Amino acid sequence: MTATTILWIILIIYIADFALERFLGWLNTTRWSNIIPEALKGIYDEKEYQRQQDYSKVNYKFGRYIAYITFVLVVAILYFGLFGWLDSYIYDKLTQNPIWQALIFFGIIGLASDLLGMPFDWYSTFNIEERFGFNKTTPKTFFLDKIKGWLLAAIVGGGLFALIIFIYNKMPDYFWLVAWGVISVFSIVISMFYTSLILPLFNKQTPLEAGSLRDKIQEFADNAGFKLDNIFVMDGSKRSTKGNAFFSGLGPRKRVVLYDTLINDLSEEEIVAVLAHEVGHQKKKHIIKGTVLSLLNTGMMFYILSLFLGNEELCKALGAEQASFHISILAFGILYTPISFFLGILMSMFSRKNEYEADAFARENYSAEPLISGLKKLSVKSLSNLQPHPVYVFCYFSHPTLLQRIDKLNK
Repeated sequence: MTATTILWIILIIYIADFALERFLGWLNTTRWSNIIPEALKGIYDEKEYQRQQDYSKVNYKFGRYIAYITFVLVVAILYFGLFGWLDSYIYDKLTQNPIWQALIFFGIIGLASDLLGMPFDWYSTFNIEERFGFNKTTPKTFFLDKIKGWLLAAIVGGGLFALIIFIYNKMPDYFWLVAWGVISVFSIVISMFYTSLILPLFNKQTPLEAGSLRDKIQEFADNAGFKLDNIFVMDGSKRSTKGNAFFSGLGPRKRVVLYDTLINDLSEEEIVAVLAHEVGHQKKKHIIKGTVLSLLNTGMMFYILSLFLGNEELCKALGAEQASFHISILAFGILYTPISFFLGILMSMFSRKNEYEADAFARENYSAEPLISGLKKLSVKSLSNLQPHPVYVFCYFSHPTLLQRIDKLNK
């Protein structure tokens, strides 16, 4: 297959993926209505429902604007071989070391992409989110988050990527297997230590202080037969008024984190019910199952990637003069898009099933009523779209809709 043919296949896949995303996004807009649907009465009042519709419309239009700019830019870069030009410049002017070539190549692309996207991030945070009363981020926090993200990407991401390239150069025949093993170990370590090493760079966590809420949480944990020692409150209000709660870590490193906004917005019974849902994920071993599935998915991806690495025609399709690891990955990333899309649907189906099971655990071991009322409050507070199109839900949603969850809980 010639480089020209491969380029057109890459362009067709990218264009088709973009068209599908635009179609599904448009399909979701067909659920908008100026009149509050009967199913949402009692959840949204008319004023809040109108705010939710306005919030969805503003975000959709803004996201569409960004999507079209990105699409035109990427198609132009692919068609005119600008990735190949950058690769040649690095090779001729900077370094011929394959590891440094790849790090500089993706460093330039990543930094350029982030800098170009920064005005849009700023507008979203300080205009859209501010307008609807969500934003609590200060300009200082905004820029510090960017700098910390760049440093993490350079140190952690760059170091891991350099190791992957080193493995490929030293043992190309077993590359996919060894690289899969390295990524698997890294993923598990990050899962175990995320809340104690990475999260503190961005947010403060403090142990939940003694009192009525902690006593109720402990009573629930004892009744459910779940050892729960590490309960922390995170300063989510530093950036947004939206609330959340999550489990992180494996084994003795597991920790439950409650946003301070969640504590402020929900009653103690509702907080315990939300926590019971998160405990349900642990008791049903959803995190372990999800980790195993994710690692298997990664292994398959690395195996398929190994079939493409070093293909000269593939690299020439992006304008490169010679085959290289980083250009091969870039081309593979687009070619892998259809597989990634369908695997994403399967993973979303698996995730939605787990959410139902966690809800059922909370109902059986605590109560359905406070969970339902808590979910309603959180959805209304964040102006969530409670009636997205079923096809959009099927393709993208990792959680069932609120109405679906309420229906299951009531049954």
